Amino acid sequence: MWTSAKAPSLADMEAMAHAIFGRLPKGFRDLCEGVIIRVDDFPADEVLDEMQAGSEFDLLGLFQGVGLPFRSNQDIARLPNMIWLYRRPILDYWAEHEDTLGHIVRHVLIHEIGHHFGLSDRDMEAIEAAAD
Repeated sequence: MWTSAKAPSLADMEAMAHAIFGRLPKGFRDLCEGVIIRVDDFPADEVLDEMQAGSEFDLLGLFQGVGLPFRSNQDIARLPNMIWLYRRPILDYWAEHEDTLGHIVRHVLIHEIGHHFGLSDRDMEAIEAAAD
């Protein structure tokens, strides 16, 4: 079985993330109207510096943008909200833990969105449980 197994590609992980996002509770997804999900191997150097990360493996994901509760009708046009998943740090985390890859990706998606919207850990745990 393992002789032909390969780590998911960027495209594979992005497809997985979109499928998982589509199974999240509708109310939670509605908070993310227009969000773009992208997968890259590692965060950009600027992101690592801004987040004061010690290594490129420290960040599993990142939400960039302005959440619905923080928007104003007077806002000028802005870039779309984006969720970045970082494939290599996620795979590294997966290799060191008991969780499935799908569980880790779902957890990262929910937390990147949830922290941005000011949700508590308890709220995010409930969302994860509803997505099972």
